[in-house]
Amino acid sequence: MQFLINSFKQLINITEDEAQLIKETFTVKEIKKGEHFLNEGEVCRYAALIRKGLVRYYINNDGNDGTYYFGSEGDFMCDYESFLPQLPSNKNIQALEDTSLYIINRDGLQKLYKGLSEGERFGRVVIEHVFVNVLQQLSSFYKDAPEQRYQRFMNSYADISQRVPQYYIASYVGIKPQSLSRIRNRIAHQR
Repeated sequence: MQFLINSFKQLINITEDEAQLIKETFTVKEIKKGEHFLNEGEVCRYAALIRKGLVRYYINNDGNDGTYYFGSEGDFMCDYESFLPQLPSNKNIQALEDTSLYIINRDGLQKLYKGLSEGERFGRVVIEHVFVNVLQQLSSFYKDAPEQRYQRFMNSYADISQRVPQYYIASYVGIKPQSLSRIRNRIAHQR
């Protein structure tokens, strides 16, 4: 659980007692490639830290998947729209690789907020990061051309770009896979 503790230490200061509380409130969960952490219609019961692996967040729109976010090692993941009010989700979170997670339920998270001297700060920092990413993605869809959105993907996700299937990258950018191939060819010829 040292990875978990180190992830907290990157965001807040914690004592040894607080580290023990963190270890006690999180459990390990393994998800196989292709399995879902969350399916549309379910209530998101857990927040998680990705220890190893890769996930995608997507929305099903009349049978078409719209990928809007990727999470990998060191990322916190959750559908906060479902998790916080405990309402059914309209999103899916799927493992793109065998994925190992540290998970915590809503009550455990509230316990951490109260039990850590900087617990509330921890929650704020994590949610601010998610909020900024979502706003950037939304803005990009309205103001950027597909090629710019692809470049943004490559800048934001350079470390995982080779691990993500091209059709999910195309979905994230908001184009068909054939259009992504043309964009990639143009960029390659510009170099």
